[in-house]
Order: sequence, then C-alpha cells, then structure tokens
Amino acid sequence: MPSAPASPSTARAINDRLALRLLQEQGPLTASRLKELTGLSRPTVADLVERLQGAGLVRVVGESGAERRGPNAKLYGIAADRAHLAALDVRLRGVTVTVTDLLGAPLAEASAPIGGDMDTGPAVERAAALLERTVRESGATRPHTVGVGAPGLIDPATGALRDSAGLPDWHRRLVTVLRERTAATVLVENETNLAAMAELREGAARDRDTFVLLWLGHGVGAAVVLDGAVRRGASGGAGEIGFLPVPGTGALPSAGDCSGGFHSLAGSAAVRALAARYGIEAAGSDTEGEPAGASAVRAALDGLAGHGPGAADGRGPGAKDGRGPGAADGPGPGAEDGRGPGAEAAGAFLDALAERVALGAAAVCAVLDPGCVVLGGELGHAGGAALAARVEQRLAPLSPLRTEVRASDLGGAAVLRGALLTARDAAQDALFGTPPAPHG
Repeated sequence: MPSAPASPSTARAINDRLALRLLQEQGPLTASRLKELTGLSRPTVADLVERLQGAGLVRVVGESGAERRGPNAKLYGIAADRAHLAALDVRLRGVTVTVTDLLGAPLAEASAPIGGDMDTGPAVERAAALLERTVRESGATRPHTVGVGAPGLIDPATGALRDSAGLPDWHRRLVTVLRERTAATVLVENETNLAAMAELREGAARDRDTFVLLWLGHGVGAAVVLDGAVRRGASGGAGEIGFLPVPGTGALPSAGDCSGGFHSLAGSAAVRALAARYGIEAAGSDTEGEPAGASAVRAALDGLAGHGPGAADGRGPGAKDGRGPGAADGPGPGAEDGRGPGAEAAGAFLDALAERVALGAAAVCAVLDPGCVVLGGELGHAGGAALAARVEQRLAPLSPLRTEVRASDLGGAAVLRGALLTARDAAQDALFGTPPAPHG
C-alpha cells in the first residue's frame, strides 16, 4: 500500500533540516546553490531561508563573487554563535575541557591534573571549576550541551556512569555536580565508544559502517560499531576486553580485577615491561599523561628508521618475523649500544607487541566478524601503519575471517572529539528539530 504524502508541516521540517545539513557540511551557500543541491523550487528555498533566519538559525554571512549583485549573491550560513558546546575527557588523573560554537569550531581549551590522593569533593570541584572557567574564557554565557567521556560502564537504561572497579569516586560524582551547576544538557558516554564515534565520522573508519576500535592506552578496551551504530551490550559493558582471558599472562582475570586478562598483555605497563626486555627505554607514565607504552613504540620505530623499505612494517630488511629466537623474550643485537634500540631489537619488540595485540583482535573477530579493526588510543596512534601492518600479518593465521587492521587517525584526541560530536548532534537536534517521519 503506498504511503500517504507528507503533510505541509512535515515537508517544511524535512526541507529545513536538509538545508541546515548542507550548510553545515559545505559551509555558506547562496539560495541558488541551495536550490541546486536540494532540488527544491526557488520559492520553496526562499521560504525556508526566511523561516530559518526568523528562527535565528541562519544569517547572511557575505556575498558570492560568482553571482551577480542582488538577492542571489547573498551567502547564507548557520548562526554558529546560536549556542555553545563543551566536551570533557575525564581520565583517571585529570580532565581536559574544550568549548566550541554550534558548528564545533574551538573557542577555548584547558586541562587540569587531579592527583590520585585527592579526595572526591576537591577533585569534583577542580573539574567543575575548570569547565566553568573555560566557558567564561571562550566568551560564552553557558553551554547548551556538554558531552563527557569517561572510563567505565554507562547504564544503557539511565545513561549514568556506573560503579566500576579501579575508577575513582569523583568520576561518578562529577556528572551529578555538572547537572546541578549548569542548565546545560549533560551527556556521558564511555570513552572508548566516543573514540569509535570520532573515528567513524572523521577518522580511520570514515569508509566503514562496521568495525571494532581496539583502544590501546594506559589500559585497553574495545568499541563495537555495527551498521553505523555503537553497540553497548545489555549492561553497557560490550568491549570490556581488558577482562578477556588470554594465554601468556600466567593468571586469570576476576570480576573485579582485569589482571591476568588481555590488559596484562597490552596495557601500557605491560608494553613498557616488554620494551625493557629488548633494551628499549620508555618515558611517560603507566597511569597519567603520555602512556609509557606509546613512548616505547615510538622509540622502536625511531630505531627502525633508515634501515630500508619495509623495515618499519615488518616486511623488509631489518625487521624480524616474530618466529625466531628472541622474538618474544629478549633483546636482539644493537639494543645496548648506548644509542637507543638497534633495528633488530626494535623490530623484534614490535613483532612481539603485534603478537599480543593480535590475540585480543582474534577473539573479537571470531565473535563479531567486523572486517576491520582500528588500533586506537595513544599506543595505536604511535604505532601507526607500521604496527597495524604487523598486527594484520599476525592476525591472519589466527582467524579464518579476513580482517583489515588500521591505525587510528585521531589517537588519544579521539575521546574529546567524540564527546564534542555527541554534544553537537544533541544540540543541533534540539535547535534544528528532528523532522517527523511521514505517516504511512
């Protein structure tokens, strides 16, 4: 049975949202260009432009040199200062805040450390005050929407951050305080899920609608994207891959402790210890700031630099295949010459790390068949295409399912970017309106 035509109000809402999407994606446009892109008639475009101007969503921002002078020369753009957005990346030992306009253009950004010995009240106050101060410095009165990325489980029913082992109490309290102290809508999401959203929209997975993001930072995690949507699981715990039992750790994880799981193979502390066995020293920390594991990966790649094509990705001179003596348990020649890791030791370390990462990836692929795994977080970003190629090479014999492995484009910045995209989408839905579906 054919569906009934859309009502005039529904058609107007659909046309308005289409025009706003085009203005966001392509920037300021003339009415003539909007007519070409939408396929709408000239009078319909004129009506929607007038309607959007009256709502304060669109304004004239200039003139087009390609058009003759007059009404058709006016360039219309989204009123970016119609609302402001804020995003927070909440880590174990600190928080980063960014404030932007409605289109996501940055206006101010700041960070603050929060020590592990700080009590819940002072920690929450420092984070909340940082947001308020950054909003003032941006010139905004208040944010319309705030997106928060944090480690831990998000209750899919309530949207609240749940109690999780090993996470500080101030994380959960912060979201409550932000909602009490600001009139903004506050949205909280798991950090790895936000990173996956950012990679899907603007990063390494732009051409994919199904993939898994494997987060390699201080800790490990995974985000599952199927058919363009993040899948959180029945209790919000999909992707807690740190608890995955794997060989080589000598123990099993428990419900309250991921030690002995995949975390013990691929978390920053484990990667730093692995690097040390190959004579590679790592700067950074295992709990805050730059992960030591990322520093170790960069040092190894530096050690391979200049050793011929293919050395970095494990396919050429200077690279080991991971199957010979010392590939998994000791340094190779040149690791202790006082000038940083030699090519053989660096290659062997990267091979051993790739084997570890491939174990976690193989388990994910066996269950989900994502076709693509993105190595995210600071370690994945530091390893780049070289580490991704090594992981893909070692994943192939472990799984009958063909899987491409890619490096993150956004690295550790993906969480903050994903939080901002979440806030922007919610604010634009609220301001622009979600067009109702035509009645069928």
